[in-house]
Amino acid sequence: MKAAIIVFPGTNRERDMALALERVSGRKPEMLWHRDTELPQGLDLVVLPGGFSYGDYLRCGAMAAQSPIMAAVKRHAERGGHVLGVCNGFQMLTEAGLLPGALLRNASLRFLAMDCRMRVERADTAFTHQFQRGQTFTATMAHGDGNYFCDDAALERLEGEGLVALRYEGENLNGSINRIAGILSPNLRVLGLMPHPENCVDPLVGGTDGLPMFQSLAESFATA
Repeated sequence: MKAAIIVFPGTNRERDMALALERVSGRKPEMLWHRDTELPQGLDLVVLPGGFSYGDYLRCGAMAAQSPIMAAVKRHAERGGHVLGVCNGFQMLTEAGLLPGALLRNASLRFLAMDCRMRVERADTAFTHQFQRGQTFTATMAHGDGNYFCDDAALERLEGEGLVALRYEGENLNGSINRIAGILSPNLRVLGLMPHPENCVDPLVGGTDGLPMFQSLAESFATA
């Protein structure tokens, strides 16, 4: 699996993501700076990791979505390439128009730093096929603006076309509409989610509940 992780000023989860990807593929992902203008040839996966890009000034992810590298990320997605955005990366995907909706302030108006449970709604994608549909797993929340919202038309499309990948199980801590934790693009090749599966890939550090997501990716690209 040939993957690249985009690093922005304020990104702080790129090393966690790199360790998760290397754990399943045996190959270190490339780190790209936000001022780069091109992606390496032959990439299987582009990752927009978590953190606080540009200090979360303006809306979270809004400034990062205008970085030079994002034009190349959009071209990659338009060609059918796979993109994973986690937390701040999910915010960037909505701000860049690669996924619908927006991430608003948490309903509690508090920063949430805790484990949560998610239910798998789609188990037939490159990101999720090592899970079972309906399976629940633990990942880590670390966000102040994770309250997913979209208008009625977008919500009808997400639900009607099966583009909700993950939902919060149990208490809806951030207030996301329909308990949505992660959504997919119509071609199922762009995934944005708020909780951090990369923090749950090692039994010594938070368990391994998130590992199937990265195993899914590694297997998908090993057989592509």
